[in-house]
Amino acid sequence: MKPPKAAIDALLEGTHADPFSLLGPHRGPAGTFARAILPGAATVEAFSLAGEALGRLEPRDPRGLFEGAISGAPQPLTYRCTAGAHSWLVTDPYSFGSVLGPMDDFFIAEGTHFRLFDKLGAHHIAHEGAEGMHFAVWAPNARHVSLVGDFNDWDGRRHAMRRRADTGVWEIFLPDIAEGRAYKYRITGPDGTVQPLKADPFAFAAELRPGTASLTTVPLRHAWGDAAHRAYWAAVDPRKRPIAIYEVHAGSWQRDAQGWFLDWDALAARLIPYVVDMGFTHIEFLPIFEHPYDPSWGYQTTGLYAPSARFGDAGGFARFVDGAHRAGVGVLIDWVPAHFPTDAHGLARFDGTALYEHEDPRLGFHPDWNTAIYNFGRREVASFLINNALFWAERFHVDGLRVDAVASMLYRDYSRAAGDWIPNDQGGRENWEAVRFLRETNRAAYGTHAGFVTIAEESTAWPGVTLPACDGGERATNLGFGFKWNMGFMHDTLRYMARDPVHRRWHHNDITFGLMYAFAENFVLALSHDEVVHGKGSLLAKMAGDDWQKFANLRAYYALMWGYPGKKLLFMGQEFAQRREWSEDRALDWELREAPMHEGVRALVRDLNHLYCERPALHAGDCARDGFEWLIVDDAENAVFAWLRRAPGERPIAVIANMTPVLHTGYRVPLPQDGIWRELLNSDAAIYGGSGQGNMGQAIARNGAAALVLPPLATIMLEPAE
Repeated sequence: MKPPKAAIDALLEGTHADPFSLLGPHRGPAGTFARAILPGAATVEAFSLAGEALGRLEPRDPRGLFEGAISGAPQPLTYRCTAGAHSWLVTDPYSFGSVLGPMDDFFIAEGTHFRLFDKLGAHHIAHEGAEGMHFAVWAPNARHVSLVGDFNDWDGRRHAMRRRADTGVWEIFLPDIAEGRAYKYRITGPDGTVQPLKADPFAFAAELRPGTASLTTVPLRHAWGDAAHRAYWAAVDPRKRPIAIYEVHAGSWQRDAQGWFLDWDALAARLIPYVVDMGFTHIEFLPIFEHPYDPSWGYQTTGLYAPSARFGDAGGFARFVDGAHRAGVGVLIDWVPAHFPTDAHGLARFDGTALYEHEDPRLGFHPDWNTAIYNFGRREVASFLINNALFWAERFHVDGLRVDAVASMLYRDYSRAAGDWIPNDQGGRENWEAVRFLRETNRAAYGTHAGFVTIAEESTAWPGVTLPACDGGERATNLGFGFKWNMGFMHDTLRYMARDPVHRRWHHNDITFGLMYAFAENFVLALSHDEVVHGKGSLLAKMAGDDWQKFANLRAYYALMWGYPGKKLLFMGQEFAQRREWSEDRALDWELREAPMHEGVRALVRDLNHLYCERPALHAGDCARDGFEWLIVDDAENAVFAWLRRAPGERPIAVIANMTPVLHTGYRVPLPQDGIWRELLNSDAAIYGGSGQGNMGQAIARNGAAALVLPPLATIMLEPAE
């Protein structure tokens, strides 16, 4: 039966709701009939994929429509087109059946498909005898969706997609498309409005900014050699292992000779040996996902599944992770599920409706960052994000995720004035949809990838951030993270270190108060990028006093922090006392290492890391109350603090900090056993740039105490001799 003219017009204009019902081969009363849109062709002959001639198609519309009877059953077809002296072959995408199946539909609709990254996006596959790319995108409210790209002149009439009614997923298999081809989706919303061309939410590669197209890829080809590293972390309790994290912005750690970003291979050659020498156990990258705007540092992400083109291809990132693992270094990445930018090519109003976000700005707009907030209560949106977490664990072997801005997800009134937010169904401020999403993410990650770890940047007193998510009911608050950043430690201690030492006696609790809650969660002590930007200055600049005192304060502070319970994190550049605050548009000031005071701080951080990793007393009890004991807690007058770090079966370590510029001699410190205590570390040592005061390498405890020399503005660590 000949379709009506309106249907043909819609087909040729790319607006037909079901192009697969008219295009390609179809069985009819008189045999098989084929129809194709082949612009520019004068003659068309149909062949099977094996090369058997099946018949000719005749022109039926000057806009490029051909149709005709062919021999055989409906099957994938190739057309030989001619125009004058030219000829070319086209394999008909409308002659292939669907790639997705009913089980995909079921799990996608249920929001429990944990292999979405194998199904959605662009995948190079073999299908019904041909090789090509299968494209699939979720746009349930769209009237129609077309695939456009550099392979069809960005013409939305050429490759209209098939809609799977049960899920709202649109798909098409395009034969003979290889990797590296640019593409987007042309989506017509429910009101008939054509949206700006949209990048693929599941794209595995993207153009370098300012380009915004997605790029086709082939499966990652990498022979991993990190089995020993992954097996180690799968077999241990990370709470009892040393974790010292070096936080890195990949675009500004170092640059090449032309001032451009290092690619992953160049970064691996420089960064991994540096981190190994410095004794850090992990590298944590600020978001490496595709993003359009450099000063967002990656936190305004438009391509959660694509490593940024700034640093090369996905294979380069895989080689970096593998190289780090072979050197014994873990790789964490900063993950941003709290919000997304409203760039026209991104997720905002993706199918003409508030699909990934909320319609109501009181729920769906983030006032701090002018971004959209994910609709965590929508199962497909939660599944998109959960799959992304699993994707990085599986495809790139990353060791964990630092989850950004968790507090902004947990509270509906976060950064909002009264009347600018909507209470939950109980009248409260908790965002239970986000809580459920975070719990499900942690359950999925820990349940499928042994050794994987998640770390929450959560700045409030939300209860149970690091309690297991398998416990509790619908309103359970325990989120299931492995660790949480200790924001209280950072705020209190930096405030203390900024005070003139003469005033520190009045603020003694800035150091001691943190021990009231130090074991309420599994904490990471984080001195992150957030503390050295937006006019805050560097860590060195935050310290009180003249230049000598600033260095002494910083050294004492680092040693105190490495002796304090909790895992460690330090942002790049602070290990050598960067003077300027960090900027993403330039490399760190590596020339400062030529100055002895700066190199002394770096030597101290290196020694602190190695000591922390080698001594179980300093790390095994990071998350356990019995791993810490106060020795001196109340000497506010002298600004002295002393405590003991313990681990079962190991020698304890005493940590003593003198936060005034006064040298104390004969200062009595109680110690748990008599005898010789070796001075493991002294932040005032001359090799670190200090004054060289100390205990000549050891002290002797008698009758439960030792008379010590406490260097000015310094922290020392003592260990009983064997």
